[in-house]
Amino acid sequence: MAIDDIKVHNDDPEEEEDPLDDLKESCGTSNHCAHLNEKLTTCNDRVNSRSKTEETCSEELFDYLHCVDHCLTESLFKKLK
Repeated sequence: MAIDDIKVHNDDPEEEEDPLDDLKESCGTSNHCAHLNEKLTTCNDRVNSRSKTEETCSEELFDYLHCVDHCLTESLFKKLK
């Protein structure tokens, strides 16, 4: 079962916020992931400054997303009821 398959009954969906959004933000800027975010930003800036390049930032992106996902697993399930 995927997370998208889980339905939550709520009369007013605007009252509740998804804790995942806030956690992604805080994990992405955490001390643990900040250096990977900086490497990704540097790579993106380098690639975007060139008109012809075969370089991609996929390795940096995967490293950053892995860090954020690891952080999320530690804190997301504590917030779920």
